[in-house]
Amino acid sequence: MRVMTKENETGSRYPLTCFFIPNTLFFFKSCPRSTEPQNLTRVPEFLLLGLSDDREWQPVLFELFLTMYLVSMLGNLLIILALGSDPHLHTPMYFFLCNLSLADLGFTSTMITMIVDIRTHSGVISYRGCLTQMSFFMFFGCLDSLLLAVTAYDWLVAICHPLQYMAIMNTHLCGLLVLASFFTSLLVSQMHNSIVSQLTYFKDVEIAHFFCEPSQLLKLPSSNTSTNNIVMYLVRAISGFFPISGILFSYYKIVSSILRVPSAGGKHKAFSTCGSHLSVVCLFYGTGLGVYLSSAVSLSTRNDAVDSVVYTVVTPMLNPFIYSLRNMDIKAAMWKLFSKSV
Repeated sequence: MRVMTKENETGSRYPLTCFFIPNTLFFFKSCPRSTEPQNLTRVPEFLLLGLSDDREWQPVLFELFLTMYLVSMLGNLLIILALGSDPHLHTPMYFFLCNLSLADLGFTSTMITMIVDIRTHSGVISYRGCLTQMSFFMFFGCLDSLLLAVTAYDWLVAICHPLQYMAIMNTHLCGLLVLASFFTSLLVSQMHNSIVSQLTYFKDVEIAHFFCEPSQLLKLPSSNTSTNNIVMYLVRAISGFFPISGILFSYYKIVSSILRVPSAGGKHKAFSTCGSHLSVVCLFYGTGLGVYLSSAVSLSTRNDAVDSVVYTVVTPMLNPFIYSLRNMDIKAAMWKLFSKSV
């Protein structure tokens, strides 16, 4: 049993006594206010606090996020179908782009529980369901990060070594890079999952987010070990530090090569070719870094959840538009796809 407080309509706070019964979660008002939080053994369910407690906003949030989810799914599916239907686009660059779209599809789909919770007015998620959602979130998020680094390397070879491009970026290497990204993301996901699955004591069951966000979930245990900290640093290095370092190095070499081009027109053409990828990189890592910095400064965990909407929902939705609007080949492939369907 755990006593928590919640604000009522007048803004005052009253305690909520939470009885944990397998597969259900009941809240009852109670009079005592001095009960201290107790360590809870592994609980069957967690409570996602979501984005807002205001019931009047729930229909608006439901329609907004459902629309964003459908647009994201449709945009990424169109890119995958367009690239697959045009033989002229079966090149390493578009092969990596297709895999990026697949990763975005999976990444966005992990947020579907938020839409369901808004619709049903229920934030309860089972322990196993929480671990599963966190695992998929870590997997697709890390896969997105690694594929962006792989795509940056592809641009490096295309701009710095154009004559040897097809020889270097052969089918074997492209497949190996994608498989390495896949299995590395799977390893990161399972490493993170193993940390949480070994925890047996929690000091709270409320997750101040709209999904089982890993950093919020790791705040719930009543104790933390040095082994868990080491594994977490390793996870962050693999999924964040190494991909970002690879991207920065690739663009350092790309910029250095472009600056050696004598004509201004040649420089502009070279910069414009990798503009889409650079825009997606800035959007992906920029929003993620912004959420991290805001969470370090802000005292409100609810604000952190609102900020997280940007990189979990908005970014995967915008990626197809960035690639299609700045790429004439993809525009032509989509036009052919629409013409065939009509």
